Amino acid sequence: MSTPPRSGTAGRTIPFRATLGRSVRLFSAFRKEQTDPDLFYGTLARDTVAQLRSYTPLDGAVVVDIGGGPGYFTDALNAAGARCVCVDADAGELRLRGGEAPGTAVLGSALDMPVRTGSVDVCLSSNVLEHVPEPERMADEMVRVTRPGGLVYLSYTLWLCPWGGHETSPWHYLGGHYAARRFTRKNGRRPKNDFGCTMFALSASRMLAWSRDRDDVDVLDVLPRYLPGWMKPVVRVPGLREVVTWNLLLVLRKH
Repeated sequence: MSTPPRSGTAGRTIPFRATLGRSVRLFSAFRKEQTDPDLFYGTLARDTVAQLRSYTPLDGAVVVDIGGGPGYFTDALNAAGARCVCVDADAGELRLRGGEAPGTAVLGSALDMPVRTGSVDVCLSSNVLEHVPEPERMADEMVRVTRPGGLVYLSYTLWLCPWGGHETSPWHYLGGHYAARRFTRKNGRRPKNDFGCTMFALSASRMLAWSRDRDDVDVLDVLPRYLPGWMKPVVRVPGLREVVTWNLLLVLRKH
């Protein structure tokens, strides 16, 4: 089922090219995540909006950004003509930019969203799923709040990729708890992404199985979000995809 047209450019999608140059720009920005978060998250948000517009029009669309924190994605979506609401469980995250929450923000859990069933055109989540203890439940909630014909854009970092342990990488390959303890000894504090508390080991195969088991969505795309388009076939190779894909993107259309 396609998204019903709205006014203006609402009925038009815009092609998106996942080139090698684009991947280089993203990973260059990624290196500055800690020192210049505005650069990294602003770059990623604009890239995400451009990618999202290749699947669905955004002009006038009602979008919910799950775990959007300080609102980088919300700002980029609103700039593209959407009406975006940011939902986050951490009030501190919502206030990371300038001490105030994004313009339209709701405090709530991704596992039990304070959003009506079938009320949004697009439900988006970027790099949140690996931070919840019940990823299938969060994904179920994303589908629930999306209207029939609407889009679910769900991406997350794979545990076995080089950045799977986030700031504790690459020591997560020796175990998540070990990596967290090592980080604590070295820095005198627990990592923000603390294995077993605020970060969990999540595979590609687990969420691919979840998507196959649902009968209320069509899988429009499965791809390595940050990588060039010609690397898309890697997601079909068990084992290899867990390491190479880095960040898995599922794009779903609700029946």
